[in-house]
Amino acid sequence: MLITLHLEKLQFFAHHGLYEEEKKLGNEFELNISASFFSTEPVITEIDQTINYAVIYELAKAEMLEPRELLETFLSQLAEKIKSRFPELVKLKMSLYKLQMPITSFQGRIGVEIEKEY
Repeated sequence: MLITLHLEKLQFFAHHGLYEEEKKLGNEFELNISASFFSTEPVITEIDQTINYAVIYELAKAEMLEPRELLETFLSQLAEKIKSRFPELVKLKMSLYKLQMPITSFQGRIGVEIEKEY
């Protein structure tokens, strides 16, 4: 069976951004992760039979501490870390939103989504 774990609306403060103001002041970010794998177990009863979402969260949290200029770079590098830790993944979908933009009168959010199939 295909199992997909969802980590949604994870909130982080980080210094990702292309512009000096973003790098200096930082910003609030929202991260969403969906990780899919196939299980041959009829019933999952042990953590080692699934993907530990706490480990994925810790990987994301650690990566947030390393500023990147582009959200695409962050997501691509995080995807590599998650896949390396969980080689059984068959699909990974992630989105990262910058919740405030340093653009006068801008309302809304800016985001990037990637989807990888292995």
